[in-house]
Order: sequence, then structure tokens, then C-alpha cells
Amino acid sequence: MGKLKVSDLEKIKERVRRTTTLRDGQGNARVIVHMGTCGIAAGARDVISALMDEVEKKGLTDVILTTAGCAGLCSREPMATVERKGQPPVKYVDLNDEKIRRILNEHVVGGTIVEEFALAIGSEQMH
Repeated sequence: MGKLKVSDLEKIKERVRRTTTLRDGQGNARVIVHMGTCGIAAGARDVISALMDEVEKKGLTDVILTTAGCAGLCSREPMATVERKGQPPVKYVDLNDEKIRRILNEHVVGGTIVEEFALAIGSEQMH
């Protein structure tokens, strides 16, 4: 994927609006793709594009897609965090478009964590 243009960002923004429920509380799951400079350099744009395509193709309206900055593990990018109601968050690492599609189908939709791509299950805590 080449350099991102303003028009590309507008298209992504519009696709996200069409394919996701943006208000908190309406979704059953949220997928956060980490889009810091390290994530983008590692391929996070391809990951979020594949995710948006799959959500649109499946007609999922209860999945919230969002982005965040760097998660602090640059060497494991692209990364995404999946949060499902009533379950601990799961941080997935070393992603590509095929892996995120599998995560969407098995974890986000099906409720089964894809352990082979998971780095951590549960929230980080400061002591």
C-alpha cells in the first residue's frame, strides 16, 4: 500500500461509519487496531482494511471498530485488541489480513480466542 492521502482517510472514515456501530454500549464486541507509526509501518493499514471488508461482507452491525496508537510492543506489530462483552480483552500480535479475518470469525463472532496469535489475555495492571 502506498502513501496514505486525505482522500484515502475520508474513504476509510466513511466505510467505518457505514459498517460499524460507533456508540459505546450498542456493540457486543470492539476491535481496536493499533495504528501508531510502528503499526502502520508494519502493515496495520492492511489489517484494518481487511477487518472493515470482512465486517461489511458479513453485515455485522454489533461490532465496533476503532483505532489506537502504539501499544508499546513495536516488534510485535501489527497488533489488535479484541474486547467482547463479559470476557477479558485479548491482545493479538504479528497480524496480517488473513489472521485478522480468522480472529474476527472465530473470536469476535464465535467467542473462541485464537490462542496461536494471542500475546495476552486480560487487562494490564499497574502495581
